[in-house]
Amino acid sequence: MARRPSNLSPQVCQARELALTILRQLREEGFLAYLAGGCVRDHLLDLEPQDYDVATEAHPKIVHSLFRRSRYVGEAFGVVLVQRRRASVEVATFRSEKEYLDGRRPSEVHFTNAQEDAQRRDFTINGLFEDPLARKPANRIIDFVGGTDDLKKKVIRAIGEPNERFGEDYLRMLRAVRFAAALDFRLESRTAQAIRRHSPRLSAISRERIGHEVRRMLTGARPAQAVRLIQQLSLDAPTLNEPHRHGTLHVLRRMHRHATFATMLAAWMVDRHVPRNREGELVGFDLPSLSSAIARWRRALCLSNEERDQLRQVLKLLPRTLAWNQLTVPQQKRLLANPIWPQLWYLTGATAQHRAGRKLVQRIKSEVHTYQDQGVSPQPLITGKDLISAGYKPGPAFGRLLQAVYDVQLEGQIDTKAQALNWVRKQFLSSGQDATDAAQ
Repeated sequence: MARRPSNLSPQVCQARELALTILRQLREEGFLAYLAGGCVRDHLLDLEPQDYDVATEAHPKIVHSLFRRSRYVGEAFGVVLVQRRRASVEVATFRSEKEYLDGRRPSEVHFTNAQEDAQRRDFTINGLFEDPLARKPANRIIDFVGGTDDLKKKVIRAIGEPNERFGEDYLRMLRAVRFAAALDFRLESRTAQAIRRHSPRLSAISRERIGHEVRRMLTGARPAQAVRLIQQLSLDAPTLNEPHRHGTLHVLRRMHRHATFATMLAAWMVDRHVPRNREGELVGFDLPSLSSAIARWRRALCLSNEERDQLRQVLKLLPRTLAWNQLTVPQQKRLLANPIWPQLWYLTGATAQHRAGRKLVQRIKSEVHTYQDQGVSPQPLITGKDLISAGYKPGPAFGRLLQAVYDVQLEGQIDTKAQALNWVRKQFLSSGQDATDAAQ
């Protein structure tokens, strides 16, 4: 379990070296200091840590004075950020916390020892310390909370009394889900029960923090597993600001891992808000209702304008893609030329998993290959300037004229400028109109 990853990225290596430098200097000054939290957990799981944190008995002012490139990032909580080149490490003084009044921040912080510091953390797997400078491997991991056993058992367990832990910080409920999904662990029963009991209180947390957790889950390793837990634990109502639903995730569980956050949200929204018939086909695709849900989710998750627009666009175009067989060739090619197509295709493939849908997906794949060989968005053979040169007077009909001839081009009926102009002449002048009249 204690094997360390041997293929750390350069950035993580720099952070680790900085953390070791900090540990050595604090030790030389006579202060106890350990690696703490997530980096210890990830080392034991043979994963690459996202960052490195140090916990120490040295007070923040001492830490700040020892390291030239350092600054307070949470002075009231005893946290100092130490930097070197592109690496940064947070150094926190061992602390205990009392009287959480708002479900987020403690009203009192007291500097203390390592054992009490471990007790105030959220989950046992995050309450571990590591002494990488220890001479004996058996002395490297310092475990006051049973975290090593829970890592072996693949369990997410709140430290101490679960109701107290979640009452201190309601966001821990979403964090429990994120860790369970990311690591493929199970939630310990008392921890899960406490989450269900406290779930309505999640709405007291800022929307930015909730959105950040959901974003990390849906772009992580097991998004469907995370959402399934969110719904099972009744966290979906306060997370999305809509009634609790406990539906099957037909679409989300089939989504491609390269789908963006907005497209993953679209899959979740289809699962929650679009009914299916017995064959699994979507029925009653109500765009106005979905537009209302998009606006609600945007507020609930603090989506950016870009995320909202992409969510709206893939949901708007999904019914069009599912009706591929009813589209003309120009309409199909325009859909393929849309920059959103890769994301739309992920959503389409995950949605169309019923018998007829799988046949549709195979047909689209075949035709897309052909269209891409032909070119899905070639340059128009003629422009407005060409029409003027041919004697057409600019007017409202210009756009329709150019659109029509471009459709013929996309269908492959013409492939030269001369053919395009000849098609215009035949189409619009066959009735005896002159060029000027045809354009008006």
